[in-house]
Amino acid sequence: MRTGGIDSSQIQSMIAQLRAAATRPQATPPVVQTEQPATRVDFSNALKGALDSVAESQNKAQAMSKQFQLGDDSVNLSDVMIQMQKASINFQATVQVRNKLVDAYTNIMNMQI
Repeated sequence: MRTGGIDSSQIQSMIAQLRAAATRPQATPPVVQTEQPATRVDFSNALKGALDSVAESQNKAQAMSKQFQLGDDSVNLSDVMIQMQKASINFQATVQVRNKLVDAYTNIMNMQI
C-alpha cells in the first residue's frame, strides 16, 4: 500500500509467517548463511522513511477529501473515509513509537553509571 515505510499489512504478514514457522516441527536445524553480511539499516533513514510515508498518507487523505468535496464522481465517500482512517492509524502509530523512544531515552539518561 505504501512505499518507503513499513505497512501494517506487511507487519501482520511477517507475524503470521513467524507463528507458522514456530509451530512447524523441524527435523534439522535451519541453515544459517554466513557468506552474505547482514544489511545495515540506518536508523535516521528508516525514521525519515516512516515519517515520509505518514505524511504521504495524510496528504493523500486530504487530497481525496478535497476531491470528494468538489464533487468529483471518481471518488467515493467510503474510499475517502478509509483513507482518512489509514492516515489516522499511521499517525497514531507514529506517536506511539515516538512515546516509546522518549521513554527509552529517559530511562537511559536516568541510569546510574
